[in-house]
Amino acid sequence: MKIGVIADDFTGATDIAGFLVAGGLATTQMIGVPGADAVVEAEAVVISLKSRSNPAGQAMADSLAALDWLRARGCAQIYQKYCSTFDSTAAGNIGPVADALMEALQTDITVVCPALPVNGRSVYLGHLFVGEALLQDSGMRDHPITPMRDSSLIRLMEAQAQGRCGLVAASTVDQGVEAVRARIAALRAEGVRYVVLDAISDAHLDVLGRAVRDMALVTGGSGLGLGIARAVADGAAAQAQDAGAPLPGPGVVISGSCSQMTNRQVAAYRAVAPTREVDVARCLDDADAYGAELARWVLDQPQDGPAPMITATATPDQLRQIQASHGAAASEAVERTFAAAARALAQGGITRFVVAGGETSGSVTQALEVTGFAIGPQIAPGVPWVRALNRPLSLALKSGNFGAEGFFLDCQPQGVRA
Repeated sequence: MKIGVIADDFTGATDIAGFLVAGGLATTQMIGVPGADAVVEAEAVVISLKSRSNPAGQAMADSLAALDWLRARGCAQIYQKYCSTFDSTAAGNIGPVADALMEALQTDITVVCPALPVNGRSVYLGHLFVGEALLQDSGMRDHPITPMRDSSLIRLMEAQAQGRCGLVAASTVDQGVEAVRARIAALRAEGVRYVVLDAISDAHLDVLGRAVRDMALVTGGSGLGLGIARAVADGAAAQAQDAGAPLPGPGVVISGSCSQMTNRQVAAYRAVAPTREVDVARCLDDADAYGAELARWVLDQPQDGPAPMITATATPDQLRQIQASHGAAASEAVERTFAAAARALAQGGITRFVVAGGETSGSVTQALEVTGFAIGPQIAPGVPWVRALNRPLSLALKSGNFGAEGFFLDCQPQGVRA
């Protein structure tokens, strides 16, 4: 096992798993920490946790349990995976989890690199950009759980983690692998624990991947994972994708993300597919019964066109109104409703689930009692098809802002995309 990834949510896990496969590593994704007797044969294993918005103590405990499982199998490098928009609160969880992993691995330095240039996430002079906007000026500013109001990764890490944070600037990355390694070594000698890596292109990711391939612990988004995979892979990407190719059969789209891009994707798909809006008040009243009702509606729709969609996606104004009326309980009730719907849909014969949103993807995957995934071809950068290891189900788990406007149609079988 060359790389063991500890991912803080389910879409983030499939995101990096897809890039590891694209880089040529045979990859398996596990849902939660596997049992001690689990046998997994892969060059890379991604353990999907749901720890992004958990209390920091729980996130640390879950991450350390994942670390123990990976180390018991001789994993060569540990990768702490978080979102390319560095989703976290002022108190964590990225920094506290990184501290805990460093202590357990007895390493005194690691790197921080959420960059994913192919999806518009770049790091320059230690600041995270989303497209041409600083993170603090992007749609992430109004995220309901992890609003990002600062773009400086150095400030964010020093606020969350224990110790100083330094920088490898893009001008150094341009000089190549040895220059990056020398800069990291110099920062380590100064007592720096965390090193932010600038990356504004795929070429930068390749340099960085080669530079950090031997570090005990790295932290970042999926872009750095691709760079490392290319540096260490022996296999062929096309062959690695075969095991996760999507199954045939009826499908559904479940959208819980309220990101700007998902709002556009839902609007585009609503114009061509049967769509049912989720009633938050009914979720709060009886999530199980309402979820079963939504599932019956999906199963009653024709399957000779685009798959039916059930959606709780809301604009920022709608989201503020929902929170004002129902408080934090609203999002939890919606996720319980989606879980109940997913269980009923699988029992009703649905085999293809397209899910938007990290929390929603976690709820659906856990409700379906999936133990792990084989990773298939990418639908869009960072969003591969995955096939359940223990059930005849295919899923596409989409992080909120990933994919183009027509993403949901891109997930449909070729004959029903029009």
